[in-house]
Amino acid sequence: MRDFYLEYFALPKLQPLVPEISWSKNLVIMSRCKDLLEREFYLRATARFGWTKAVLQHQIDNKSDEKYLLNQTNFDATLPAEIQAQASLAVKDHYKFDFLDLADEHSEREMERSLVKNIRRFLIEMGGAFTFVGNQYRLEVGGQEYFIDLLMFHRRLRCLVAIDLKIGSFKPEHEGKMEFYLEALDAQERMEGENPPIGIIICRDKNKTVVEYALRTSSGPIGVATYTVVPELPEVYRTEIPSPEAIADRLQAWADTELSDE
Repeated sequence: MRDFYLEYFALPKLQPLVPEISWSKNLVIMSRCKDLLEREFYLRATARFGWTKAVLQHQIDNKSDEKYLLNQTNFDATLPAEIQAQASLAVKDHYKFDFLDLADEHSEREMERSLVKNIRRFLIEMGGAFTFVGNQYRLEVGGQEYFIDLLMFHRRLRCLVAIDLKIGSFKPEHEGKMEFYLEALDAQERMEGENPPIGIIICRDKNKTVVEYALRTSSGPIGVATYTVVPELPEVYRTEIPSPEAIADRLQAWADTELSDE
């Protein structure tokens, strides 16, 4: 208790966040997150996403704060203002699928099946509030069939989430295919009261400039992420971590969204 007081008595910005989560989760964050911006991220994320203690520990091990703050989406230009910040924080820039029983060389269908087989750990890695709808989800457009690799629903965003799996590098044409899926979902599957569906393209690697150009003119809300199936962090995350000022700006946008929700 003494340590707890000494950690927070001079931090008025963090003090209101502390009672929003349980004592045991506070102890995890206090002991493992020494950087104040990192601590603020996990305090807010745990409260907002309802992470259990085990999920919180997994997210810290996985350096989820870095993966959220690096993400590439066009949500600011394509989603209603009231859900932009929350949507951005629902999509990571990199996912670790090291729980999959896959060789380093694998097919998209093998990865899809393995993710479904390990659905509980997959949902944890996605970060909370996602529910599974189906894989190879069938859409019919103009008398032709199309299949979405994975279809999810995000409970807090109240929207469908289409996931397209790519075992190679991101290509601009992947964005066009996802935009087509989103148009079909919006017209055929979106229910009254739901927000527009969003798409996540998960690929083996990506060139950030190519992604930026591809998303710049896209009218559908899309995020592009990478994945690994081995327990290591790509070199990019050791060289492209945002500056403290950029992280603070992102967290402030999140805080502003929380206030508007209230």
